[in-house]
Amino acid sequence: MTFPFSVRTTSRFERLSRGLLQGHPEFQALQERAFGILKADPYNGSRAYHIKKLVDVPIGEGQWRLTLGRFRFRYDVYRCDVVLHYCGLRREATYR
Repeated sequence: MTFPFSVRTTSRFERLSRGLLQGHPEFQALQERAFGILKADPYNGSRAYHIKKLVDVPIGEGQWRLTLGRFRFRYDVYRCDVVLHYCGLRREATYR
């Protein structure tokens, strides 16, 4: 099975990812799952994932957001490249 998109990360994403791996052992599996989803369907054409195009966010700052549980991944799509800019946790008090 070949994927039409390649996934790259920025240095900021790498730094945030290392921090999350230290405190959240489940993050490694979610990160790998996120990479697989973004390789296959970054625009969410299948409507199978929690992916949203963010409004008023300029390119280069993560125009798209993938949600996996409490974790958020922000990325941009350039032709056949997905560039991950941010990964982080949703705050505990967000929906209270």
